[in-house]
Amino acid sequence: MARKEFVVEEVQKLMGNTEQIRNVAIVAHVDHGKTTLTDSLVARAGLISKELAGEQRVMDYDEQEQARGITIKAANISLGFNYEDKDYLINLIDTPGHVDFGGHVTRAMRAVDGVVLVIDSVEGIMPQTETVLRQALKERAKPVIFINKIDRLINELKLDQKAMQDRFVKILTGVNKLISGYAPPEKKDDWMISVDKGNIAFGSAFNKWAVSISSMKRFNISFKDIYDKCVSGDHKFIVDKSPVDDVLLEMVIKHLPPPKTAQAYRIPILWKGDINSEEGKSMLACDSAGKTIGVCFGVVYDEHAGEVGIVRLFSGEVKKGDQLYIESKKTYSKVQQVAVYMGPDRVGAEKIMAGNIGAFIGLKDVYVGETLSSTPIMPFEQIKHYSEPVVTKSIEAKESKDLAKLIEVLRGISKEDPTLRVTLNQETGEHLISGMGELHLEIIEYKIRNEKKVQIITSPPIVVYNETISGKAGPIEGKSPNKHNKLKFIVEPLPEGVMKAIIDGTIPEGRPKGKENVEKLIEAGLERDEAKKIYDIHNKNIFIDGTKGIQYLNEVEELMIEGFEEAVDQGPLAKEKVIGVKVTLVDATLHEDNIHRGPAQMIPTTKRPIYACILRAGVTFLEPKQKVLIQCPQDYAGDVINMTNGRRGQLLGMEQEGETATINTLMPVAEMFGFSNDLRGVTQGRAIWYQEYAGYYSVPRDIVPKLVKQVRERKGEPPEPPTAEFFME
Repeated sequence: MARKEFVVEEVQKLMGNTEQIRNVAIVAHVDHGKTTLTDSLVARAGLISKELAGEQRVMDYDEQEQARGITIKAANISLGFNYEDKDYLINLIDTPGHVDFGGHVTRAMRAVDGVVLVIDSVEGIMPQTETVLRQALKERAKPVIFINKIDRLINELKLDQKAMQDRFVKILTGVNKLISGYAPPEKKDDWMISVDKGNIAFGSAFNKWAVSISSMKRFNISFKDIYDKCVSGDHKFIVDKSPVDDVLLEMVIKHLPPPKTAQAYRIPILWKGDINSEEGKSMLACDSAGKTIGVCFGVVYDEHAGEVGIVRLFSGEVKKGDQLYIESKKTYSKVQQVAVYMGPDRVGAEKIMAGNIGAFIGLKDVYVGETLSSTPIMPFEQIKHYSEPVVTKSIEAKESKDLAKLIEVLRGISKEDPTLRVTLNQETGEHLISGMGELHLEIIEYKIRNEKKVQIITSPPIVVYNETISGKAGPIEGKSPNKHNKLKFIVEPLPEGVMKAIIDGTIPEGRPKGKENVEKLIEAGLERDEAKKIYDIHNKNIFIDGTKGIQYLNEVEELMIEGFEEAVDQGPLAKEKVIGVKVTLVDATLHEDNIHRGPAQMIPTTKRPIYACILRAGVTFLEPKQKVLIQCPQDYAGDVINMTNGRRGQLLGMEQEGETATINTLMPVAEMFGFSNDLRGVTQGRAIWYQEYAGYYSVPRDIVPKLVKQVRERKGEPPEPPTAEFFME
């Protein structure tokens, strides 16, 4: 085994030759074998012994990861390899497959140029496989495929050679369908997966072997040989000829692009600045001599070193003592040390060069998705994670003396994990943590108690609802408390196309700068006049100025935006977030003296009529749902469907293969608590299930009043929601 410092020296030497660098993430559905596969690659670089590979889980260095046997964070490691007498540097990121940790996958995609998609041959393409592949293609990361657990097809499912090949074809067709739907148009043909191209390999990560078309030709291994050796259990025969690390590295080196090639087509999509500027040119060329520009895709909070930013550098280089401009803070910060990650260990390095991934220590207040540069530049596009927090718990320190420490810990954790939302309930003073699911919050709690040593009390999990409207209402006029100002509003549902464009990030949230996005908004379904006069896009709602020639209006614009944001952050029905609403200001009368139109006058004059309009427009609740896929023996399928129906599930489809039934349903998150116990009960423990975020859907009419009452009472509000008239007085 090589010493890590020695490996860093090797890595440092290789950094400057961008042709021989590959930035790669290993992605998959949970339990399809990513971490086991990563271990074999780490063993190849001499960091752990070959015998331990697959059991070591070197990338799962978190106590919870080792205990639960799943990957929670995206871990990264830089490895040097020799292939065909050339030295290559592979920056490898192992990502989680569990749906609750999808945010870590999204962020890893920004840092890499290619992905190895691992698919379990027994289970095939699962919901999360599709999600991670879609995310990779969206960030323009090129895929290659590794079909894992081939030995199980032969020994457990007893498939013959023909049935196995049929199964591979089915997986390939599914992957290519996604590539043709989501890959950049000019790359579709090149990125399609086929056995002849060699961008797919088959094998068993656990038994440490794999084959691709080139290794089968080179070692003269036939499909029949593999079949026979798996039946007899002689994996050593295949490992000796075609070990998994060789096959995988060859595939990564031959079929995934070096940074310079990838940045030429990735930068124009990820960065909206001028490609012909000095910065644009140096990123397209991945030039170490150019301006320093990078994106932080991970933050690790270290007790000794403070915040450590994990950064993909697109151009320039960074060494100890350099000053970097942090875009969102509009300030410079000094780099105290640069390092390379080896799984859990950070090993100091001399400098990090363009096209590489490194760790920067000493940057103050750096966030995930942050643009870092030597001089101020246009920031990169936000990193979009398409799921939303759906479960909330209140959290408090067991002893009041720990309160300050808890606040500090929550701040640190929410920097490391932007999919976790931490909010303070102003009225009750309690902190709320919202996450992707029960497991996500459980692990955060474990971390606070055991790693950060703060004893906490948490509430049972609560579902996060949204409010929206079904019709149009207004104009309704609001008067300021001093009666000197009047504002008139209309609200109506946001066109579906606009909503979709905001969710997928085509139209960014916030206050529009200049004329950007006008054409996109029109294309999505807004009228040209509306698209040109947008005040604000906030939480999937739009605020439009529909007036003409009103005096002093520009002087109260900021205050009206504040009132609009307050109204949609906490809706009138149950103080939940409002989404999908278009608010238009249609008329205004303002006092000439600005002393009579300060915040105390203008914010309520905006907020109250918007509330009245929302209540008049038929306000209702939306709830988060998950797609749930259940596999169980055929005999139990009826009971499983009855059980999901009893929890307001909606059957999407059912397939049968041999003795196994696969049931697809859409389930409300509110009905998922305790789901696994019930499922175990009706199937005698013989079912496996997976879930995936599916979005927000309308709550059935008959349940809305009861739910609204529950949510209001939980928040200490009167059980009955107010009427529109209440806000018009």
